[in-house]
Amino acid sequence: MNIKENLTAVKERITAAALACGRKPEDIKLVAVTKTYPPEAMNEAIRLGVTDVGENKPQEVRDKFEHVSPVKWHLIGHLQTNKVKYIIDRCSMIHSVDSARLMDEIERLAVLHNRDIDILIQVNISGEESKSGIAPTELDGLLRHAAELTKVHVKGLMTIAPKSEPKDTEPHFRNMKKLFDETAAKEYKNVSMEELSMGMSGDFESAIKCGSTIVRIGSAIFGARNYDRK
Repeated sequence: MNIKENLTAVKERITAAALACGRKPEDIKLVAVTKTYPPEAMNEAIRLGVTDVGENKPQEVRDKFEHVSPVKWHLIGHLQTNKVKYIIDRCSMIHSVDSARLMDEIERLAVLHNRDIDILIQVNISGEESKSGIAPTELDGLLRHAAELTKVHVKGLMTIAPKSEPKDTEPHFRNMKKLFDETAAKEYKNVSMEELSMGMSGDFESAIKCGSTIVRIGSAIFGARNYDRK
């Protein structure tokens, strides 16, 4: 893998995608997705300017944390309540909150650690049964629940589009942006619609076109994953 060349190419594509739709490239945050990649690869990416990394599994955050240079960590994969303890004092943002129960556990541990945690609500905008996330109709209730919390702060929404051609993911991204804008127009205590996390290696340009503020890119930077690697 050539992380330097790949990272440069990804940043150029982000810039081009932003400019093509009249947006500022600096308004798009790159989260380098590092699941299954070793700390050595992560440290090289950080040396080359990566400021944010994303992990799918809490255990990987726990196991890698002490071996990785200072960086902002994001938990982007499905999170079980019994795994929150692995990331509560390590991650700056959790993208995949999809229930009041999970929100409450994050709050409980955040209080114990006396730290504030930013979260995104994961919405299953495509309705795929294999995808995590809440239905759009459940969003209002979950955001109202957030008003009861003191250490957990909702900063926006996240989604994962179905695996398909970029042109086929755009309708889902547009629907997500519409939901984001509708939610931002309402007033919820302890909620600020600042971030819309959508777009991965295969579809991030479409996501940027549709309004994403955070793109989560792994294989386009680090190369094909070896899922046998621990």
